[in-house]
Amino acid sequence: MAGVRRARQETLRETRREIDDFLRIGAVQVAELDLGDGTGAAEEEAQAAVLRPGPGSPPVTSGAVFVLVRRAGLPVGTLLGQVPEGADPTRVLAGLARELPRGAPPGPRPAPPSAGVVVATRERADQLARALDSLLAQDHPDFEIVVVDNAPVTGETRELVERKYGERVRYVCEPVPGLAVAHNRGLAAVRGEVVAFTDDDVVADPRWLTELTAPFAADPRLGCTTGLILPARLRTPAQVLLESHGGFAKGFVPRTYDPEHPPADEPLFPFTAGRFGSGANMAFRTAVLRTVGGFDPATGAGTRARGGDDLYGFVRVLAQGRRLRYTPRALVWHHHRETWRDLETQAYGYGAGLTAYLTAILVNRPALLPALLARVPGGLAHARRLTAVRATGEGAGAEAVGAPGGHDSRTHPWPRRLARLQRRGMLYGPVGYLRARRALRAAGGEAR
Repeated sequence: MAGVRRARQETLRETRREIDDFLRIGAVQVAELDLGDGTGAAEEEAQAAVLRPGPGSPPVTSGAVFVLVRRAGLPVGTLLGQVPEGADPTRVLAGLARELPRGAPPGPRPAPPSAGVVVATRERADQLARALDSLLAQDHPDFEIVVVDNAPVTGETRELVERKYGERVRYVCEPVPGLAVAHNRGLAAVRGEVVAFTDDDVVADPRWLTELTAPFAADPRLGCTTGLILPARLRTPAQVLLESHGGFAKGFVPRTYDPEHPPADEPLFPFTAGRFGSGANMAFRTAVLRTVGGFDPATGAGTRARGGDDLYGFVRVLAQGRRLRYTPRALVWHHHRETWRDLETQAYGYGAGLTAYLTAILVNRPALLPALLARVPGGLAHARRLTAVRATGEGAGAEAVGAPGGHDSRTHPWPRRLARLQRRGMLYGPVGYLRARRALRAAGGEAR
């Protein structure tokens, strides 16, 4: 017992040290830098560059700046810059941006199919208004927006939609709590050929919906697309820490996942669905998602499963023989959680959602069990990597330590406390999923 007490005390001391280190993380500005069409010389690019603050951010000044670099308006990479006192931020950051790859020039793009955008929300009217304003500014030629008010306790969301957005946004109420339940309600309501999903805490780039849906017109076997998610703000230690470990982004290289040609560098394909994208930026061919039954209503935020609804959707579509495409040109800016407690909740929820969605897949598609078992050894190794502690600035240059630069540069150590919580969540996930199924039946919902 004495040994157990000493271990617990040491764990508490370690957590206190981690929180002290966490609180010393400084804020970082967020900005966009457009270098034009990329056809000029480096000096001409620097002179023509346009620097804008990130969504909701003040103008860029001296200090650390996280920059999205665009060429011809299209995202090509991110960088971390340090603007000296008194220097011109545009010139400094444009000089750093010369090192980024130019990227392929934009080619002809097919006309996007009709689309419905589903935004599930619960008692966050102010955030929802910001998201809807950005969605209504999309350049897509034929789309609708459906807001699903999930288990509301007030009438604020309905009042906002009806007062401010009128006929431009459809309001739907879903009384059963749970993100997957809300998404299924939106799926049933949309009329477009493609259904896109995003969250109420994002700001969508004006090209987002067009870029996310156009690939469906070019590939009849495509079942799903995902896009790029960048931080709208890096004002708190929690936001900076999360983004320094990759945040929600999957890089700037487009990629197609095809079940007929499994990727050689993905030995767990398709069960590492978190590599494909995130629920804040995803779209499905509507008929395909309806054919597989939508999302499992016992998964997702707002249920005892804590998450995994988006991962479940990705795997179900791939299991139907459909392709999934990641397209970084489809960009949304996400407002990350702001506090240490938020990160604790998020770490536990990620772990729980991961194993909950795997449980859901096996419950609903038991024929996939042999394929999953064949990948168990690699899966255990993946889980260890997923929750590993990044004790040093792994993968980052010395000049980058202290703030996020490129995605997944890991410029701050990942606290052991958060890694432990994620592992605990992974152990809880199957139990949480089964409890969520029972709760859904008790609430009069339909478990799969």
